[in-house]
Amino acid sequence: MFGVQGKRNLHHCCDMRYSYAVDLTNPESTLTGHQYALLGGERTLTLIDLANKAGVSVTQAQQFWRSMGFADIPPDRPAFTDADVHALKNVSNLVTSHAVDEDTSSELLRALSFTMDRLVLWQLEALVSDVSRRLSLDDTSARLVVLDHMSEMVPALTEQLTYAWKRHMAALLGRTDSEVAQRGPEEAGPDYYPLTRALGFVDIVSFTQKAQRMGKKDLTNLLQDFENTARNVVTSRGARVVKTIGDAVMYIADDLTTAADVVTALVDELQRGPEMILVRASLVYGRVVSRSGDVFGPTVNLASRLVDTAPPGGIRMDESTARAIERSDLSERYDVERCHEVVTKGLGTIVPWALTAKSE
Repeated sequence: MFGVQGKRNLHHCCDMRYSYAVDLTNPESTLTGHQYALLGGERTLTLIDLANKAGVSVTQAQQFWRSMGFADIPPDRPAFTDADVHALKNVSNLVTSHAVDEDTSSELLRALSFTMDRLVLWQLEALVSDVSRRLSLDDTSARLVVLDHMSEMVPALTEQLTYAWKRHMAALLGRTDSEVAQRGPEEAGPDYYPLTRALGFVDIVSFTQKAQRMGKKDLTNLLQDFENTARNVVTSRGARVVKTIGDAVMYIADDLTTAADVVTALVDELQRGPEMILVRASLVYGRVVSRSGDVFGPTVNLASRLVDTAPPGGIRMDESTARAIERSDLSERYDVERCHEVVTKGLGTIVPWALTAKSE
């Protein structure tokens, strides 16, 4: 992709593998071209125009823009295209057709926008890293190359986005159908957590101290290896990564068997080989509520505290989860052992239990 000769030739570099050219004198022309293509034309409409053409109030148009995750724009500044009008009409129609109410409409918009903001940043940084590595360029030069050639990637990335959304929605609907089919009569009330999940955290031991001694390249490689390994192990075994928090990964599974397999395999995989990453982990089975793509509840808080009690290479659970393993077929594959009680922040004194895989 980025090894193709560019159209402009004012800043030119080449080696035996790659040749590229970037216009350093007129970067606005490249940016304008990208924005024209991505936004569907020139930005000739003001906020007032946007509202009028979409058939909504200026306040509703402004709320739409805020929910999309963008800063306020003066009402008389041309900033929008017909594509924005079409999007706003779609959102407005969801409400007027009573498919959802206004609060839910805003939540759906925020969910999409928050995800897209992180996604495009992730993708751009991955492309910059790729160009920098393959063409042996500094960060600034690599970003110029990406800017110059980004239009070549847009069609493939756009198509993949739609494909991935459909695939993940299909998978989620399948899991939801399976879970609902197994439910019996449920409790109700404002404090009831509706979902039963097995989840936990895996984090790098002594990460702060390690990071202070590492250069940018080594630190980047460490975090990339950690996250890539975690995602591969977690997803390949039927669980999901909820989020990554620098030196920690939160995983979740619909059942305890999957989660136990995931966490033991993950600790083992990360600590294997010459590039081993020393980690510790937690596993808790209980009730949660899902909001904003995340999960919350006492189960999550407990898992967060338990990981801090684990020694390097250790996995810690609460007693309820340990007993559930003892009562199930998992007891043939895993050992559980009561540990010394510890004092934790926010939860007071708790008694962790250790999980280890039986030797074959």
